Amino acid sequence: MEILKGKVALVTGGNRGIGAAVARALANAGAEVAINFRTRSEDAEKVCAEIRDLGRRTLALPADVSKSDQVKKLVAQTEQELGAVQILVNNAGMMRPRKPEEITEEDWDEHINVNLKSAFLVTQAVLPQMRAQRWGRIINISSVAAQIGGLVGPHYAAAKAGMLGLTRAYASVLAKEGITANAVCPALIDTEMVRANPRATPSLIPIGRFGTAHEVASVVLMLAKNAYMTGQTVNPNGGWYMN
Repeated sequence: MEILKGKVALVTGGNRGIGAAVARALANAGAEVAINFRTRSEDAEKVCAEIRDLGRRTLALPADVSKSDQVKKLVAQTEQELGAVQILVNNAGMMRPRKPEEITEEDWDEHINVNLKSAFLVTQAVLPQMRAQRWGRIINISSVAAQIGGLVGPHYAAAKAGMLGLTRAYASVLAKEGITANAVCPALIDTEMVRANPRATPSLIPIGRFGTAHEVASVVLMLAKNAYMTGQTVNPNGGWYMN
């Protein structure tokens, strides 16, 4: 059922992993999808080709979403080619595992900028059109690290925890305008980022395996469809953190 038919979505970091799975899921539900990437344009174009095969409009747009000038250009291009962004998935992120004593100021700033500041910048850029239409979905991809500390380090955990506060703040002020804001906190999803962390093993997960990007994408799709759920954190984490 194409419940999102005619809606325009923007997925940051949408060229691989969770972002690519989210882009495909939204397109399958009827959305037109802009895929943002910073590097590896060939991956973005591959996802776009799959979306075009579904009969959807799509485009791949390079941008470092931690930089405001590039974000403004990204959103302007999306609006020009596809229309105003109605579904925003703030998925772009990075992690560089560090022991607490090894974290430098540069590490801290990089993780805050890429994982948290980017979500703020892109949300601010799309909000005027969402508010004008009185319809919008803001979905922030955080991490179980925001809840239990995780395996990467305090710099990463702090950035991802900040996304939860950002989500609730937007949810509280936008609820009466037809705009929802929710967060997703995955744990140990089988992606390149997780496989690159030697501390990440399936034995940490009560279910006993890594999750799949598709399983996270199904949660994002549910949030994109739902007009009554806002300010919430959904946890596809295999039971690692329970609330």
